[in-house]
Amino acid sequence: MEQLTQFAPIILMFVVVYFFMIRPQMKRAKQEKIFASELKRGDRVITKSGMHGKIVDFSDKNNTVIIETGAGKITFDRSSISMEMSKRLNEPLVEKK
Repeated sequence: MEQLTQFAPIILMFVVVYFFMIRPQMKRAKQEKIFASELKRGDRVITKSGMHGKIVDFSDKNNTVIIETGAGKITFDRSSISMEMSKRLNEPLVEKK
C-alpha cells in the first residue's frame, strides 16, 4: 500500500498528460485526415503557408492536390491544406448586429 501511494503522483501525472495533451492531439489528427479525404474538385482552400486557391485535380499516387492560384497551378501535399482556415473561408458570411 505504501508503494502505491508513493507512485500515485506519477501515475496521476501520466493520466493528466494523456487526457489534456495526447488524446486531443489524436482526435485533431483524425479530423484532419477525414477533412483531407473529403476534399473535392472546385473546393476553395488555404494551405498552411497561406496560399489561397481552388482545387483543380488530385494525384492519389503521390497523395497530392493541384491548386489553381492567381499565379497558375501549383502542386501541394494534401496534408499541407489547413483545415481551420479552409473551413472558415467556405463558411457563409453572417452579419453581426
